[in-house]
Amino acid sequence: MNAQDTSAEPTPDLQLEIAHLLLIDVVGYSKLLMNEQIELLQELQQIVRGTESFRAAEASGKLIRVPTGDGMALLFFHSPEEPVRCRC
Repeated sequence: MNAQDTSAEPTPDLQLEIAHLLLIDVVGYSKLLMNEQIELLQELQQIVRGTESFRAAEASGKLIRVPTGDGMALLFFHSPEEPVRCRC
């Protein structure tokens, strides 16, 4: 291997995408009782899933959901407005 082989050149078959991130955190979550935590997270998920932005991104396969314990992280791939529109 020579110095040219170790460069940071992108590989031709690698497709890069830009993700637009929405982070949601429930304030005071750890102070709630366990059943209150569960109910609150279920309500949050229901609200988010009910938004047009979420449904459209999920239907197109362009959404990554990551649970964070006291909230969620959503990665959208179409436009920067998608996370902003994902609200009640």
